[in-house]
Amino acid sequence: MTDGVVVTGFGATTPLGGDAASTWEALLAGKSGVGTTQAEWTEKFDLPVHISAQLAVNPTEVLPRVQARRMDRCEQVAMVAAKEAWEHSGLGAIPGEDGAAVEAERLAVVLGAGIGGAPTLLAQDDLLEEHGLRKVSPLTVPMLMPNGPAAMVSLEYKAKGGVHSPASACATGAEALAWACKLLRDGEVDVVLAGGAESCIVPITVAGFVQARTLSSRNDDPERASRPFDTGRDGFVLGEGAGVLVLEREEFAKARGATVHGRLAGVGLTSDAFHITGPDPEGEGQVRAMRKAVENAGLQPSDVTHVNCHATSTVVGDVGESVAVRKALGDHPVLTAPKSALGHLVGGAGAVEGIISLLSVRDDVIPATLNLVDKDPKVELDVVAGEPRKTTVDAALNNSFGFGGHNASLLFTKP
Repeated sequence: MTDGVVVTGFGATTPLGGDAASTWEALLAGKSGVGTTQAEWTEKFDLPVHISAQLAVNPTEVLPRVQARRMDRCEQVAMVAAKEAWEHSGLGAIPGEDGAAVEAERLAVVLGAGIGGAPTLLAQDDLLEEHGLRKVSPLTVPMLMPNGPAAMVSLEYKAKGGVHSPASACATGAEALAWACKLLRDGEVDVVLAGGAESCIVPITVAGFVQARTLSSRNDDPERASRPFDTGRDGFVLGEGAGVLVLEREEFAKARGATVHGRLAGVGLTSDAFHITGPDPEGEGQVRAMRKAVENAGLQPSDVTHVNCHATSTVVGDVGESVAVRKALGDHPVLTAPKSALGHLVGGAGAVEGIISLLSVRDDVIPATLNLVDKDPKVELDVVAGEPRKTTVDAALNNSFGFGGHNASLLFTKP
């Protein structure tokens, strides 16, 4: 490990708010971003689940009209979050312009999506079948390709230090931050725009998750549908959104006088090699990821105050993660599960929850887990519920686990 990695800016657009500040405020206020799905197709398809966590602010209200029309919605949310993060970082002028703080060759983008531009693919295929070739957009491929969000952001900010697009399902956003951290530590670049994005609340994804029996079916009570760690949990709520962080080499940030909000002190990436959708029942891969993140930070398990859990509100996953936390860290960490309020943002989850973990450290407060009324007795750790908890948070671990056996743990500490 060489230079430290610090966070100098962040941005988000989520079901709780159109930016990071409003998302954090709503989360601490105990608000829910889950509701009845507002889409034309809900009446066309007889799907048993018609709840989701849709964006609080439509990206077309934020982006210039021409720019938005050339992007898939997943690319749009990535751009919204990136613009806020860049502005928040104080980097100012874009590389190549007068007064730019970073050279284009020393700026990289690492930004992924778990599903990506499937809505564009489906919509353009419908046009082809119904109206023929002439109706298909020439922008179809740039809008649907998995690296589209990363590519669009790199073009916006003239990043020539590399553009990378991990795709690791629900762990995508966290894995992007981990790879960005590695780039900075290796000295390849000075600044990275890193994060994850997703916007794929469409019939086929909902139908697929329904058939896999992973979605909550509490249609009559959307705000209370996502219930991590509760005995009444029955699946997750599909959401959409994006989170982007500006990560910098500590010495570079110090030299330009940047405000540092915290450190990405440690990262841990592992894989289960067990099942395409189910986690290893022993949690071995999750344990290794958490331990690697702590060791990577040069800390001890006892130093970790808080764990921002992946906890999606599934019957098996929540308990499994709590057991893995105990194995990896002990009985002392305090847990929370923001998907209870945000829904599951899939590729955007790890990045948005990375921001939440960072803010927990910065502000010394742990958000409450919504809808936790009757904690599963198999969860033998302290889970914050009811009201946010004010307490000193010196180090917070953010967990993200994805289909395919991806495990990513990120450790944030104070500046």
